[in-house]
Amino acid sequence: MYSLSYVSRKLTKNILIKAARTNSTIPQTQEVQPPSEAQDLEKNVLNHPDYFSVHNLFTVKDLFDARVHYGHRDGSLDERMLPYIYGSRLGHIIFDLDKTADYLRRALNFAAHIAYRDGIILFFLRGAQNSHLVEKTALECGEFAHTRFWRGGIFTNSTKQFGAVTRLPDLCIFFNTLNNVLLQHTAVRDSAKMGIATIGVVDSNCNPNLLTYPVPGNDDSPASIELYCKLFKAAILRGKERRKTDMQQ
Repeated sequence: MYSLSYVSRKLTKNILIKAARTNSTIPQTQEVQPPSEAQDLEKNVLNHPDYFSVHNLFTVKDLFDARVHYGHRDGSLDERMLPYIYGSRLGHIIFDLDKTADYLRRALNFAAHIAYRDGIILFFLRGAQNSHLVEKTALECGEFAHTRFWRGGIFTNSTKQFGAVTRLPDLCIFFNTLNNVLLQHTAVRDSAKMGIATIGVVDSNCNPNLLTYPVPGNDDSPASIELYCKLFKAAILRGKERRKTDMQQ
């Protein structure tokens, strides 16, 4: 029989040998670095519910005064727009402006975030009546606009069309999503194929499904287009100004 002291020494020796063998394979714990000021700032910007204060850019009354609530006639209603409809009056669709305000604020916040990160923003509009206003808005906020016929493949086949690797926009903003009464704008489909984020004003006869941020509302009234341009210009400029302020800190 072995003595108790002998067994104790044997067990201690085995434990030490086993520990020596395993220590070489156990990775050393890395020292956790405290988050930097840049990481803290990025976290605050992304987690803040309204970092650029776009919520106070407009009220529901502003939307009403700009005739955003007017849709097309009852017979042209796209069933995919039903969640955004309040009802109809005198044969015309009426949008629920409370929902429109919520979706528009989300879209403005996203546009401000893209501008804050120095992204490329491209405005779209089909129709000669308001094209000058959209082009002027893009110029004033330092972005780009396209208000004419869109040739398919510019996004999906840009390398071959331009003969070089081309940087695509980070955000496309559509003030209307139809080329005419029936056909959807080709760039809406191309943006979805290429994973480009999109904001689009969708009237009662439109399909909102391919848009990242649909904004239900009137897409052909000069007053409503003027309001959209004013709001997105303000949101983009706020994002850029806040970027300058944070970079200087």
